[in-house]
Parts: sequence; structure tokens; C-alpha cells
Amino acid sequence: MSNKFYYGYIIVIVSFLIMFIILGLQSTFGIFFKPIISDLGWTRAVTSGAFSFSMIVSGIFGIAMGSLNDRFGPRLVLTICGLLCGVGHLLMSQVDTIWEIYLYYGILIGSGYSVFAPLLSTVARWFSKKRSMMTGIVFAGTGIGMLVLPPVINQLILLYGWHNAFILLGIIILIVVIGTAQFLKRDPAGTGKFIQHDIAQLSDGKPSIKGLSPREAIRYKQFWMFIIALISYGYCLFTIQVHIAPFATDVGLSSTVAALVLTIIGAATVIGETVMGTAADRIGNRIAFLVGFSLTAIAAIMLMEAKEIWVFFVIAFIFGFALGDCSTQESPAIAWLFGLKHHGVLLGLAVFSFTIGASIGPLVTGYIFDTTGSYSLAFLLCAILAILAFVLMFFIKPPVNQATT
Repeated sequence: MSNKFYYGYIIVIVSFLIMFIILGLQSTFGIFFKPIISDLGWTRAVTSGAFSFSMIVSGIFGIAMGSLNDRFGPRLVLTICGLLCGVGHLLMSQVDTIWEIYLYYGILIGSGYSVFAPLLSTVARWFSKKRSMMTGIVFAGTGIGMLVLPPVINQLILLYGWHNAFILLGIIILIVVIGTAQFLKRDPAGTGKFIQHDIAQLSDGKPSIKGLSPREAIRYKQFWMFIIALISYGYCLFTIQVHIAPFATDVGLSSTVAALVLTIIGAATVIGETVMGTAADRIGNRIAFLVGFSLTAIAAIMLMEAKEIWVFFVIAFIFGFALGDCSTQESPAIAWLFGLKHHGVLLGLAVFSFTIGASIGPLVTGYIFDTTGSYSLAFLLCAILAILAFVLMFFIKPPVNQATT
């Protein structure tokens, strides 16, 4: 192999493929929604509850996966995630009781979905100058998966039924995710190289990756500012993502147009990931976050008065771009603020915080609509929280002793 070849690019390709499959599939639960309800006679609340439960499980399990990634590396961690997710999909083909869907989808598949922290933490360890760009490329796998997988899976269900579609997806996950995970390595140290920007010298002259431990990080206000910003953004993101389609139909647009709005969000997400992932390496993660939070606030404010098709399309692009932007910045921002030594577990905590907001937002918004008959107050609350996230990120900076070992 040429000395000019850097193994980090293999890490990026493999991570992209895993994100494409695993997190791309996470967006397809709605495709299975009506077929499952039609066959099993469950309510929408019960069925959608399994997805909400899987998000909570994914956030909690992500902390453990991030910690395991710090200790043992991504090969083991992603093999576990692929096994859990693949087996969960295989078992979903046999589900016929409520407790089974909460076990198979909520716990097994939800645990398998926790690939975000270990994958992006690994990419952060392999790149310094191009960290945000490579993170954006990897995260684009999710956006492209959101574009490609829903129509493919819908066709599989039409041709073979939802039971067989779950079986096929389970087999694909087991083969592709577990297979590609074997090419992952935790950091360049395994190849005899280090990223000089991210290491310190111990007293014996040996290199050591810099960074704060979780116990050290939580002592700083920067950690809590970052966490609150992510909770606020998670609330805004999933509130808009879940409720924009029904809101569009409420104001008289067709279900076809509502679906197209979601497609535009997916496409704009990919653009935001690639554009802002590249730009963040030059302008910094803090400024990139500020762009994303401000665009989210603008989208929420525009939604309060949206009625025409073109307005929804503009909102969808702005919101999708902001989604791609902010999602790309989480992992590099953790490295910027707290270093790489315990990056995986700190990113897991950040993702879990985001999940808290993501779980609360849609439920609170549904309650507001049920009690007021309008989304106006809910979207105003999203705008306020996006502005709060903007303010917190504006004043954030790395702790003084972030560079300690």
C-alpha cells in the first residue's frame, strides 16, 4: 500500500455505509406503520410508541456504546450494534403482540440504532484539519438513506409484505454492517501514526491523546451550556420534522405535497451536511452551529403563518439545511471543547441530551394542538428554544485546561 494513502478515508467510507443503512432505516418506520396497524389492529398511539421508545433506548445505549468505543474501539461496538439491529429486524417479522414490538423494535433495534456516537467519535479521532468535512460526509449517509430507502422499502412491502421486508432488511444489516465493521479502527495509533494537534507528551516522552474525562467536563459551565443547547435543538428538530406534514394538510395542502415537503427536507439535509461540514473547518464549529440555530428559528417563525405551497417548500429547505448543518457539528464540537481522550462517552452524553428534547418536543406539540386547535404557539416555542440555543452557543468556548491529558 502506498505511503501516501491514509487509512482514515477507509474509516469514512465504512462509516458512511453504516450510517446509510442503520440511520437511514430509522426514518422508514412510518412506511411499516399502516401495514402493521392494518394486520394487527393496534392504535396509532401504541404503534408509534414503539418508535418513541426506541429513540430513548438509542440515546441511553449510545452513552454505553461511546464508552465502549473509547476503551475497545469501533470494530467491537459496531459489530454489537449490527447484531442487535439485524436480529431485531428478523424478529419483527414474527411480531403479533404489543410487548413484542416494544422488545424487538424498541429495545433491540433501538439499541442497534446507537451507532451515531461511536462512528462519529472514530472519525473525529482520525481527522483534525478536515474533521468537520469528514463528519459531514459520514453524516450525509443518513440523509441519502432518508431519500433512497423509504421508496425501496415501500416497494418491498407491496411486493412481499411487511413480514418478509423485515426479514430481508435483517439479513442485509447482518451482512453489511457486521462485515464492514471489521475494517474499522479506533484511531491512527493502530497504524503507528498520531494526529499531532490532538496529542500531548507524558513525562516519559510517550504520546497521549488530550481531553477531559466526563467527570472533569461536567464541572465546567461550557458542558451544561452545550447540553442545554442540544436539548433545545432536539426539541425543535423533531417537533418540526414530525408535525410539518400534518400541519401542511391542515391548511389545505394535499398529502402528496406534504410528502414532497419531507423529501425536500431530506435533500436539503444532505446539502447542509456537505456544505457546512466543509465550511466549519474554516469558520469553526461554533459559528456553524450559530448558522444552523438561526435558520431553525427562521423556519419555525415562518411556519406560524405558512399557508401556500411555495412557502412550505422554502421552509423545508431552510429547515433541512439547518438540520444537516447542526447534526454535522456535534462530534467535532465535542472534540473542540473537551478533546478526544474520552470523546466517545462525551458524544454519547450529548446525543442522549439531544434525544431528551427530541422525545419531549413532538408530545408537547401534540398536546398544544389538542388544547388550542393550532400549531402557532408550538412553533413559537420552537423559535424561542432555537434562539436560546443560539445565545448559549454564542458565548461558549473551550475550558481553560481542555488541553490537559
